[in-house]
Amino acid sequence: MDKNTNPDKESRPLIEYGPIEEVILDDWKSERIDKLGEALAAAQSELDGAKADSTNPFFNSSYADLHTCIKSSFPFLSKNGLSISQGTDWDGKSFFVTTLLIHKSGQWLRSKIKMPADPNPQKIGSVITYGRRYGLSAMVGIAQHDDDANSVSKQ
Repeated sequence: MDKNTNPDKESRPLIEYGPIEEVILDDWKSERIDKLGEALAAAQSELDGAKADSTNPFFNSSYADLHTCIKSSFPFLSKNGLSISQGTDWDGKSFFVTTLLIHKSGQWLRSKIKMPADPNPQKIGSVITYGRRYGLSAMVGIAQHDDDANSVSKQ
């Protein structure tokens, strides 16, 4: 077998980091995304963006909160056989928010955002919510008016 192929997925290229370690290059998406892409295009054609109806009093700014982003996208995603799953991870220094877009066919796309860490639990919750909001918006193509980035960038 060629050292640049994965024994489980012959069509997936690999990088060899040493005699044993190999990494699949396409770990951010399923092998095929044609059905997912078609469904996402249909959902996006109905999206109207997320209204900036929340206010950040510390920066006198408005933004579309996570709930608004979910409300503005989930009905159209569901209608087209798409769903979102989000989770968090910690490497000892930073939080990561992972967003997974899943099609009913099993096809998927994954995105991971590194977020700053803070030992304060309330700030951790805010950072995770911020990461979820931006992960969802980026993955699905939700346009939002947002000048709330100051709150995370100055933490």
